[in-house]
Amino acid sequence: MAEIINVQGLETHFRTREGTVHAVNGVSFKVNEGETLGVVGESGCGKSVTMMSMLRLIPTPPGKVVAGQAIFNGKDLLKMSNDEIRHVRGSQISVIFQDPMTSFNPVLTIGRQVAEPLEVHMGMNRKQAYERVAEMLQLVGIPNAKERLNDYPHQFSGGMRQRVMIAMSLTCNPQLLIADEPTTALDVTIQAQIVELVKRLRDEFGMAIVWITHDLGIVAGMADRVAVMYSGYIIETAPVKELYANPMHPYALGLLGSLPRLDETERQRLTSIEGIPPVLYNTPTFCPFAPRCRYKIERCSHENPQLQLVGPDHWSACWVDPKTGKARA
Repeated sequence: MAEIINVQGLETHFRTREGTVHAVNGVSFKVNEGETLGVVGESGCGKSVTMMSMLRLIPTPPGKVVAGQAIFNGKDLLKMSNDEIRHVRGSQISVIFQDPMTSFNPVLTIGRQVAEPLEVHMGMNRKQAYERVAEMLQLVGIPNAKERLNDYPHQFSGGMRQRVMIAMSLTCNPQLLIADEPTTALDVTIQAQIVELVKRLRDEFGMAIVWITHDLGIVAGMADRVAVMYSGYIIETAPVKELYANPMHPYALGLLGSLPRLDETERQRLTSIEGIPPVLYNTPTFCPFAPRCRYKIERCSHENPQLQLVGPDHWSACWVDPKTGKARA
């Protein structure tokens, strides 16, 4: 499969009164044509900041991308001019944001807002754009789509607003869709509908997806590969079935241990991860998960592990094999 995007060594810092926060620390990943990459981790681990950095949507100041590259179709997004990156965003790479209510302008109609990318990126006139918008709204399951073009965001329910957001992100047939926790604010039945909708549209349009979430249940049925993030690092990545069956980092093991299981023969108490994530005012010289890890050894407190191959296309950044409790070679 052809490679859509290749991110290498991405680093993003934020200046605060207390010091410089190292929010993203040398993140690298690839996404292939038609592939879905799930990016998981608890709140504040750097999932959204990584993707917003890649698209140059980090507010500067206080944020700044200090290193790395993001190669998309042979060009580095981080070195493009403002005009070039604006042409890429919305047309070739689209984003579904977390809260559709705050993502829409409350004083503009839905038709006007969804039509704008078509006029800007595709050169359509107002009539052509509105016809295309009506088609897309119908495609994502908005009833009486043509009659609702002149409605305002507050006239739609949360689930319907998210469907409109998906329609907007797909109007220009993007190659890559970044979904930033798009089901967080929705109830579980609407969540399931949105996930099924995105899966159907992915197969129909053939686009690649980066799905950012803290919900491992969604990733299990959605993604081809998973990247687990912690403290601004990718600490484990593997094909989705391999990661769920054989997690090789203590943090990923803890995340999966907190999920209720239906395939267990006996009742098992859900586990939790003790402690809280660190605030990284300095690049750590030790494993950032070490203070919370029950498998840690002496080396964990003095040296930050890099990703190493632990199975077929399975990488983990840990000095210890959590299955055996013994140090890796």
